Amino acid sequence: MGTGTGWKPYEIYPETGAADVEGLLSRLDAEGDPEALLDREKALVFRGFGVTEERIDEVLDRLLPNRLAYVHGNSPRTKVGKNVYTSTEYPAEFTISMHNELSYAHSWPTRLAFCCVTAAETGGATPVVDAALWLESLDDAVRERFAGGVRYTQNLHGGLGLGKSWQDTFETDERDRVDSFLAAAGAEAEWRRDGGLRVTQHRPATVRHPRTGAEVWFNQSDQWHPAALGDETAAALARLLPADQLPQSVAFADGSPIPAEDVVQVRDRGLAAAVDVDWRRGDVLLIDNVLVAHGRRPFTGARRVLVAMSD
Repeated sequence: MGTGTGWKPYEIYPETGAADVEGLLSRLDAEGDPEALLDREKALVFRGFGVTEERIDEVLDRLLPNRLAYVHGNSPRTKVGKNVYTSTEYPAEFTISMHNELSYAHSWPTRLAFCCVTAAETGGATPVVDAALWLESLDDAVRERFAGGVRYTQNLHGGLGLGKSWQDTFETDERDRVDSFLAAAGAEAEWRRDGGLRVTQHRPATVRHPRTGAEVWFNQSDQWHPAALGDETAAALARLLPADQLPQSVAFADGSPIPAEDVVQVRDRGLAAAVDVDWRRGDVLLIDNVLVAHGRRPFTGARRVLVAMSD
């Protein structure tokens, strides 16, 4: 569990006799503009309102008025509603390190909302971290090496292989639509003879929040780098595929390799600074996706947390 840094999400509870969706919507009205509230608090947790999967749309329509499809996402998910997805289907025994959703992409959601339908038997918290504090926690030398940005490479298979297919990644089987999307994003696309797709993108390592001006750590270099997977997993992948054929990989923007110790520091300090949101059934978590990064702790038992995104 992360030790935190003094910051934590702002928790909102029902007024007496208002422990339902209507009560949550009333509390939102009372709290005022969600955007201004998020600018100030960065993350909000709504507890005790008993939000169910059947009524999640009513809440999301208020919190995320323009829900986005998970296009170009690299996490395994299942779409379960109107741009509502399972939060991740990564194996339960693993930690998912801190990240801002789609920070490797040309555009990203500004808000994320999570809803706990089924809490895990043990574990399964969603850690969140102030991304400005995460940036400050890194050694000066690491920040300097990342100043020029990073280069992400994806090898997406055409239906059979490691990782996600390009069809699942872009939610289409039409190559022209993928080409148009990637061209608009300034990404390089190379269709392979085996039906796969290689995508290369250059992105910054940090960004500034459009309203608060805060500079934040905003890249997924540790998640895309084999060193952050652990020695055994990295070695197993190296035996299967050369580095340039991995489902995803990352380098500095000029193509030079990122030192393993850099991405391990990034991963570990993000997790160490995080505050765990321990789920109870019916809880809702709303975060500013630039100001706050999130992850997932290992768990046992059934766990079902849904997520939606908005611009």
